[in-house]
Amino acid sequence: MKQFDIPTTYRSSFISTIKKSRKETDPRKKDFTPTLLDFGPVQFLIARHFGFCFGVENAIEIAYKAVEENPGKRIYLLSQMIHNPSVNADLRAMGIQFIMDTQGNQFVEWKELTKDDIVIIPAFGTTLEIEAILNGIGIEIQKYNTTCPFVTKVWKQSEKLGKEDYTIIIHGKHKHEETRATFSHSSEFSPSIVVKDMEEAKKLGEFIEGNMSVEGFHQIFKGNFSKGFNPEKDLFRVGVVNQTTMLASDTQAIADYFKEVMIQLHGTENIDTHFADTRDTLCYATNDNQQATFGLLKKDADLAIVVGGFNSSNTSHLVELCEEKLPTYFISSDEELLNASKVRHFNFHEKQMLMTKNFLPEKNPVRIILTSGASCPDAVVDGVMDKLLSFYPGHKSKEQVLSEMEIS
Repeated sequence: MKQFDIPTTYRSSFISTIKKSRKETDPRKKDFTPTLLDFGPVQFLIARHFGFCFGVENAIEIAYKAVEENPGKRIYLLSQMIHNPSVNADLRAMGIQFIMDTQGNQFVEWKELTKDDIVIIPAFGTTLEIEAILNGIGIEIQKYNTTCPFVTKVWKQSEKLGKEDYTIIIHGKHKHEETRATFSHSSEFSPSIVVKDMEEAKKLGEFIEGNMSVEGFHQIFKGNFSKGFNPEKDLFRVGVVNQTTMLASDTQAIADYFKEVMIQLHGTENIDTHFADTRDTLCYATNDNQQATFGLLKKDADLAIVVGGFNSSNTSHLVELCEEKLPTYFISSDEELLNASKVRHFNFHEKQMLMTKNFLPEKNPVRIILTSGASCPDAVVDGVMDKLLSFYPGHKSKEQVLSEMEIS
């Protein structure tokens, strides 16, 4: 796999050593059991897969190259490069301006841009409408287009479905940049509609089965279907794609549900006419991270700490998996670990910060699950580990732990 040129400040020699060792012993990524790091009074279970993925490293490399190659020029990002606060702060410090926030609210008006400006398209991709605006200004958009190839893969799958006259059902979060981009691209080729979860999928199923009025459909899905969408004729043939960072099990369940609806209506013998049994469009890194989290949860632990940006979809799903089994704290950096008895963490369900006291149990050893999302630098995870270790005087050094594991 390609090695990307990204700042060394994002990497951790300690974590890189562990990842390299696991890769050498498991090159085909069949073993999702975690790595146990025994520091004496505290132990860490480290996920088999976590941290920067191909798409993220590619995006960071291109962004830094844009700055290097364009001294004196104004450089813009359409929105956050990735959903990680430290990376986005670094880009701002380099002079890159953000045109809009993650919700699409603009900081910089289009009329302020000129053909001489540099605009970087983030890893989530962008809509055809925004591409048209930039092309109209005369800005070259492909040179610094960091759209993740796995997002592009979803767009190609959508195009294929559209050309075969299937309506596209997108499993994604309505306001997420990637879903907005995928919706725009899929709508170019086919009627398209977004469902965020199984509850919305079942509402759509009710209409397909004839148990909901057109008025009810429009009320529930207003703003989430393509222009000219006719629910009475556009839901005869459907296929499912997804926002690449959704839970794979959720996407599969939604696809299975719509397949069953079509079987009930049209019979098993006619299913290919009404349902496109697409392969999952989840990206490999999201899938690996989720499988690695399931591997983590097979082991006994006292708590879990998940590190990443609070608006990171793939990270929030790792939190969701962990909190089903044990106390889980979603933090963005070591700064949220206030001391040995207090942690400030994010409740992504309620979108609010919480403060929890006595989050570390009084026992010896304490076992902590530690993982991160695909947009979180290993260096940030390393910093979290160091902060936690500081709460346990007399712990073994990292060098000793690696030596005892026969990793060097």
